[in-house]
Amino acid sequence: MSLDLDPAPGTAATTAQLALNALGHPVIMVDEGGYITFANAEAEDFFRVSAAVLSRNRLCDYVPFGSPLLTLVEQAQERRAAFNEYRVDISSPRLGSDRLVDIYVAPVAELSNHVVVMFLERGMAEKIDRQMTHRGAARSVSGLAAMLAHEIKNPLSGIRGAAQLLESVVTDADRPLARLITEETDRIVALVDRMEVFSDERPVDREPVNIHVVLDHVKAIASNGFARNITITERYDPSLPPILANRDQLVQVFINLLKNAAEAIGNAGDGEITISTAFRPGIRFSVPGTKERVSLPMEFCVHDNGPGVSPDIQSIIFDPFITTKQNGSGLGLALVAKIVGAHGGVIECDSTSRGTTFRVLMPAWRERDAERAGNSSEGQKP
Repeated sequence: MSLDLDPAPGTAATTAQLALNALGHPVIMVDEGGYITFANAEAEDFFRVSAAVLSRNRLCDYVPFGSPLLTLVEQAQERRAAFNEYRVDISSPRLGSDRLVDIYVAPVAELSNHVVVMFLERGMAEKIDRQMTHRGAARSVSGLAAMLAHEIKNPLSGIRGAAQLLESVVTDADRPLARLITEETDRIVALVDRMEVFSDERPVDREPVNIHVVLDHVKAIASNGFARNITITERYDPSLPPILANRDQLVQVFINLLKNAAEAIGNAGDGEITISTAFRPGIRFSVPGTKERVSLPMEFCVHDNGPGVSPDIQSIIFDPFITTKQNGSGLGLALVAKIVGAHGGVIECDSTSRGTTFRVLMPAWRERDAERAGNSSEGQKP
């Protein structure tokens, strides 16, 4: 049985379709033969084809063989009952990779063996949740950094001074040991100095910034330094509006990301880093404590074709002290997450064996943002 996907204006079906199009989640109807007889507007985006094309195909043509989705549809048809399943991977060549969804399947009482399927994509919700975790971790490091600066740096100065005095009076055989104390003390002080950045909670001075000017500057630094033997390509959307940001801190963010990409590639002869920018409307989330919904349409990506990030650390890669480098401190990406969070954005890492993409999502600049920033800075003046 096939339903009319384009009903006549003024009918009850038209009203139902309008309601389903406004729902914001992909919704389809599947008949007893497995054919897709209805798809709302979100489902067209989800399956990347029109409703008319979907109506000529079966659901099994789009999802992997043996997918739990097909089992749920069969159960709902047989038992005439609703079923839910969470965190189902329906990635396929047609749908793309990393398609993790919650699935709700329910029978249609008026139509024999027809079921309605609704998909709830988990990707962005989980990204926001992880970003909140990263910010919490950064706040923990802030308190730790403040404590270290106060409780450790002062006695370290005394230890260093004593070691210098010892170096001048001990024998030649013992002098390297005294020098070792001095060098290790300096190393600890340098680490504490890096951690002190996390304890700086002052408001960020921001202004409208052209992200492409920032990225070109960072590319010039990388191409003439740590990434001189790596091909760096750009895929820019020239129509992007400015973002309200601190230029120097953005430079710091993308230098860190490009340096990580270069180190991941190593000495591979075909190493390549791609920097891309795009406008992605529709990414919105609620801010705790307010009724405002924040939009993050500005997407900036740094992709490398290195071996990828180990799955063991991918979910915690922005946590402090997490590193795979032999001499790394594990603070670089934690600082990147802190800066992006201070700008009202989120950062996410997607990695496979074919490479890694760091994706920064940030709000676009608005006139009222500039007014707020100006009022805030005036309020900070003595």
